Amino acid sequence: MTITTEFVLSSPMLPLISIPEKLGPNEIECVHGLCLERDSRVYTVKFDPDDDVSEADLAGLEEVVETAHLGNANGEVVYQLTVELHDQVSEAFAPEQIDAAQIEPTTITTEGWHETKVFQSFESFADFQSRCEEYDIGFELLSVSPESDSDDDDSSEYGLTDRQQEALTVALARGYYESPRQVSTEELADELGISQPAMSDLLRRAERQLMSSALSSQVNLNALSR
Repeated sequence: MTITTEFVLSSPMLPLISIPEKLGPNEIECVHGLCLERDSRVYTVKFDPDDDVSEADLAGLEEVVETAHLGNANGEVVYQLTVELHDQVSEAFAPEQIDAAQIEPTTITTEGWHETKVFQSFESFADFQSRCEEYDIGFELLSVSPESDSDDDDSSEYGLTDRQQEALTVALARGYYESPRQVSTEELADELGISQPAMSDLLRRAERQLMSSALSSQVNLNALSR
């Protein structure tokens, strides 16, 4: 099951944060590009002409190794920037460690990176989130939407309905199962657009189904091992 997520990353170590901080535009649009080396990436960035950001301005940023003015597209000024990554960012976002695809351009502001990514599974998303935390990169989840890979819309491989699976995914992502809990059932219900009792019922039924599935599998394994 793929997971579509929208989130904000925050850290002074993130690439290109220096542009809104030092050159003035409130936000810029950025597309991740070629990974030249582990600590060096190429990004394509777009500016409104009114931002009045020049190639010389960009070249003067400490993290920017090389610049290229690509021209104008759809009324925006487009540059390609080769950027040297901070060591922690390089480790956190090592390509071999991230099982995800960018589906929208990144919006960069002084607050951080606003990104939308698709992950192959909740586990790969959770790994990404854990890596951000491990390397002191702030992570604020804005939305998460599970999408079944199966043509059968009625249940998952664990016997969960799509709605139960969605409720569990959101609850896990929001920290409902952390200790202490990071979110309430009321807040989860608001996110799914349902009542608090309905949310509690969804989680209860989903948890029971998961336990039943796991215990049934264990019983079957024990029987086969005899």
